[in-house]
Amino acid sequence: MALMIPPVKLKWLEHLNSSWITEDSESIATRDGVSVLYSKLLANKEVVLLPQQVLCLKGPQLPDFERESLSSDEQEHYLDALLSSQLALAKMVCSDSPFAGALGKRVLVLQRIFYALSNKYHDKGKVKQQQHSPENNSSSADLHSVSERPRSSTDALIEMGVRTGLSLLFALLRQSWMLPPPPGPGGSFGGNINLCNDVIHTAIDVVSSLPPLSLANESKIPAMGLDCLAQVTTFLKGITMPNSGADILGRRLASELLLGLASQRGSLRYLLEWIEMALAASAVVSTMEQNQALQGHEGLISYDCFINILMQMRRSLGSSADRSQWREPTQTPDGLCSVYEAALCLFEEVCRMASDYSRTCVSPDSIQTGEAPVVSETCEVYVWGSNSSHQLVEGTQEKILQPKLAASFADAQTIEAGQYCTFVISSDGSVRACGKGSYGRLGLGDSNNQSTLKKLTFEPHRAIKKVSSSKGSDGHTLAFTTEGEVFSWGDGDYGKLGHGNSSTQKYPKLIQGPLQGKVVVCVSAGYRHSAAVSEDGELYTWGEGDFGRLGHGDSNSRNIPTLVKDISNVGEVSCGSSHTIALSKDGRTVWSFGGGDNGKLGHGDTNRVYKPKVVEALQGMFIRKVCAGSQSSLALTSTGQVYAWGCGACLGCGSSEATALRPKLIEELATTRVVDISIGDSHCLALSHDNEVYAWGNNSMGQCGQGNSTGPITKPKKVVGLDGVAVQQISAGTSHSLAWTALPRDRQVVAWHRPYCVDLEESTFSHLRSFLERYCDGINSEIPPLPFPSSREHHNFLKLCLRLLSNHLALALAGGVAISILGRQARPLRNLLFRLMDASVPDDIQEAVIETLSVGATMLLPPLRERMELLHSLLPQGPDRWESLSKGQRMQLDIILTSLQDHTHVASLLGYSSPADAPELPSSGPTFAAYPDNVYSTTGDHPDTHLAEILMKTLLRNLGFYTDQALGELEKNSDKLQQGTSSSDSSQPAHLHQLLCSLQKQLLAYCHIGSITENSSSVALLHKHLQLLLPHATDIFFRSAALIKESCNESIREKLQDVMYVSAAGSMLCQIIISLLLLPVSVVRPLLSHLLDLLPPLDRLNRLLPAASPLEDQELQWPLHGTSDFAEPASGMLLPQPLLTWVWLVDLERTVALLVGRCLGGMLQGAPTSLEERDSSYWLKTPLFSNGLEMDVPQLDMCISLLLEAALSGNEEQKTFDCPLPPDLSVLVVLALGSSKEPANSLWINMQDYAISKGLLY
Repeated sequence: MALMIPPVKLKWLEHLNSSWITEDSESIATRDGVSVLYSKLLANKEVVLLPQQVLCLKGPQLPDFERESLSSDEQEHYLDALLSSQLALAKMVCSDSPFAGALGKRVLVLQRIFYALSNKYHDKGKVKQQQHSPENNSSSADLHSVSERPRSSTDALIEMGVRTGLSLLFALLRQSWMLPPPPGPGGSFGGNINLCNDVIHTAIDVVSSLPPLSLANESKIPAMGLDCLAQVTTFLKGITMPNSGADILGRRLASELLLGLASQRGSLRYLLEWIEMALAASAVVSTMEQNQALQGHEGLISYDCFINILMQMRRSLGSSADRSQWREPTQTPDGLCSVYEAALCLFEEVCRMASDYSRTCVSPDSIQTGEAPVVSETCEVYVWGSNSSHQLVEGTQEKILQPKLAASFADAQTIEAGQYCTFVISSDGSVRACGKGSYGRLGLGDSNNQSTLKKLTFEPHRAIKKVSSSKGSDGHTLAFTTEGEVFSWGDGDYGKLGHGNSSTQKYPKLIQGPLQGKVVVCVSAGYRHSAAVSEDGELYTWGEGDFGRLGHGDSNSRNIPTLVKDISNVGEVSCGSSHTIALSKDGRTVWSFGGGDNGKLGHGDTNRVYKPKVVEALQGMFIRKVCAGSQSSLALTSTGQVYAWGCGACLGCGSSEATALRPKLIEELATTRVVDISIGDSHCLALSHDNEVYAWGNNSMGQCGQGNSTGPITKPKKVVGLDGVAVQQISAGTSHSLAWTALPRDRQVVAWHRPYCVDLEESTFSHLRSFLERYCDGINSEIPPLPFPSSREHHNFLKLCLRLLSNHLALALAGGVAISILGRQARPLRNLLFRLMDASVPDDIQEAVIETLSVGATMLLPPLRERMELLHSLLPQGPDRWESLSKGQRMQLDIILTSLQDHTHVASLLGYSSPADAPELPSSGPTFAAYPDNVYSTTGDHPDTHLAEILMKTLLRNLGFYTDQALGELEKNSDKLQQGTSSSDSSQPAHLHQLLCSLQKQLLAYCHIGSITENSSSVALLHKHLQLLLPHATDIFFRSAALIKESCNESIREKLQDVMYVSAAGSMLCQIIISLLLLPVSVVRPLLSHLLDLLPPLDRLNRLLPAASPLEDQELQWPLHGTSDFAEPASGMLLPQPLLTWVWLVDLERTVALLVGRCLGGMLQGAPTSLEERDSSYWLKTPLFSNGLEMDVPQLDMCISLLLEAALSGNEEQKTFDCPLPPDLSVLVVLALGSSKEPANSLWINMQDYAISKGLLY
């Protein structure tokens, strides 16, 4: 590269990639902006300045030309040496100028950003962690398991009998209702109808007598039972309508039984079905009322029955709402209530429950320690494994072989299982402990074992957030508070308590020193060392330093927390027996260091590592959690897969003797979406999204919960006895295990199914869409749709629908649920919501629609290809189209643009990585059938860039509309002297600029980092884009120069600067031009003509602006003052503020000139002549092509001199052109001199006639 950058050492740190990607790369346009980013490079030590080369002023040793006679070859040699010396001196001097220094910084910053983008998003093999995605495999697994279910002939006979019996019962009931009953005593009707109603009433009594949610766990209900429930539900729905043939009491009882069954089944789907049925029946009743055809008490149910069910729901979820705020239906004198009111009341209750749960899941950190959660529940804790030191509190010291409910732990919020001890943190932040007490590990002031939970004392008093207790050695414990302070206690050998000594500490003691003033967010107690992570991403370690487990580059122990200097942006740490694993905040990087025996570091060998080293096998994955055990390690990905490495049964591969030197997927859990993992000394636990607990590893004390203590469990197995328990957290100790139901506060936990209020499945979205579609018609009509008696009730119902939809979308996102959960509802829901945006709806409903769209935008959006088409159709194709966009179209456009700014989607658009929604494309319907499967193919060096080309062209055109409009406003007001020139709302949407900039950055990063060739599709895309952008920028500079020249208004100049900087000719162009300096000259040279066209208007504009002249003086004068530090050569400019705002434009002109010079320099120097050039030399010697090249140099010089004299004389008679030339060439020379002699005069007349005939001359 032609740039001379002072010597620096570059060392890009992988864990900082995420922070560099978020940096505003366009800020390098200004010198202040690039100085900030360059300072970050220096602070992170990614750029290290090397000593400057000594400026050598002594030139080459030349001979005495007066005394020595030199050959021509020697003269050429000395001349080359002199020129080379002067060139080297010029390069060295010019590399330190203010402009060169700023340009050097810009180049380094862009290199860093491009590396981060390429490393994180460009074809890093991210598909590997999706190979066993539960979303992709769960359906097939379910089908497989169903097909394998054995079915005996007895089962078939029983099912046939039940089905036949139900069908017969339903037919008899219908017949009894339809036939006129015999008159009863006194002429009253009864008999068969009473019999039918008695049957239903008996069923209601049975359902009411069941414990709450008795039918909720459908996995425990035989298939025949579920079929019976479906038949009964279908029958009851049919007879609830007024025109069903059943009598009024029968219809009422059927509604009550349906509601009872729905509440016992506990699923939101069944409650929504009941609400749908109730509204439909109420609509029929309302119609009958209008037609005066209503008889008796239609559309009513028992008030007590409904209230009992409602209260049961509230009690089951522990709703803490004030009863005065609950809506309840109006009770009639007969003890009945309206089905319509009951439906709305139930719907409100469901929405309230869903909102409460959504708040606790989406924002777990908002519930501070000591505050009661929004939904209070009793925590159930199950324990199993070794109880040798009463660490499980239960009964004797015999081991517990399968989970046992432990009442002593009932109020637990968080539990930590340690080495034969257990710590319980309550919701108020207090800590209690039980189990083995040696070395003061319990923190109770002694070394005694504790058979019951006993409270610890913290001085000063603090609320504890998390506890970590070692799983081996002599036992020590760490805890951090809600304020981020750290306490430690227990065995103090090796300084692992961090108090500056090796003393045992029997009470919790606050760690001072380096952690003082730091907010700690994670602690981990290893066997002989400890670690803590601060809020700002710093990792501190202390204790035994053998094997390099502390990560400081040596084996020395530390007795106070010591910063690990080689990594930053750490989010989590886990300490094992002799190794440490750290995880970055963004989950993209895992480091390990310490003892590498058995491969537990995951680097592919068994070597010790003394400083943090990236686990390469996990690169490209999002890691949610890491765990370090005795001889093995675990990692949990964001998609719910578990990777293990090291040795032993903890690998979960089916052998207790296996060794894995690199992370390996645990195949047994591949189809299970795991949300949490825990590792003890030599056994592991995993928690699935549907609350199932799996265990594997050492089972000598029954710690795997299989009901026995035989042999190691070499593959993950489901822990027995926890069916139906909503386990939310797990903890594995040295040889015991715990699982409990309290919601964790350090991670988002979303239950796919929560009784009564949450069902993350397609049916929920289908019901809500059905409600909205059915009842949104006539939303502005004075007469609301039936059964709503008023517009207020109608609008309230719609708001509830939108609220419940918004909650489910938020929960699905918080739980990381795949977009496929919407199934076929995504497109109609999206269209419906945007249609509501465009409709004239009340403000409160529109606000609810906007909130729903904002929350669920990413889930409601179509796949990437369709999104591109939609965006292309929405983006205006002309400057007048923006005003024609509706409110819904504008919001849809805004949401799509926002979603596309995700770097993963940008990389997919450019073809540099597989799109995130690629596996789901086939399920999106026939719309995508026309697209070939290889649209996103990244094979070879030619990724498909067609979609990106269309999008970039459209975005640039739209940005141009705004710039043209803004410049037009300035041109219109250029002669006005008012400070506040009138302008329309022409500010461009930030999303357009940001998306185009993001596309350009990734394209340039790929061209810079990748091994591209001139015929690469990415280079072709770059050329096509810049062949549009550079002329557009040229036009902007031309118009701006004309505007400044014509205007005498100072405020116009200020406004012009704002318009230009955000246009395509501003900071965006600066970034592109600097990036082109990083690319091979062969890639840039095809753009030379456009770059040359860019220079004149840019130069003209700078000459009209005030910054060019002072900056030129500064560039010329700086060597007199000098600078010794490359870090700040561009600083210290003593320029007035108005001048500083235009410095970026002067730097841009200089960079363009440098880029042009690089292209021209390459062309002038050139490569050796090619075979084609040598073959064409014949043609160059012909008169047609040579243009005088056939002459030798002296003859050509004489000819040119004579021609110049003749031309300047102006009188052909006084000075003739005497030079022997071929006849045809002589005629052309005479004609050029303007002579009237023949045959030149005749030739001139013929040329004029030809020009007139072609309309070229008038």
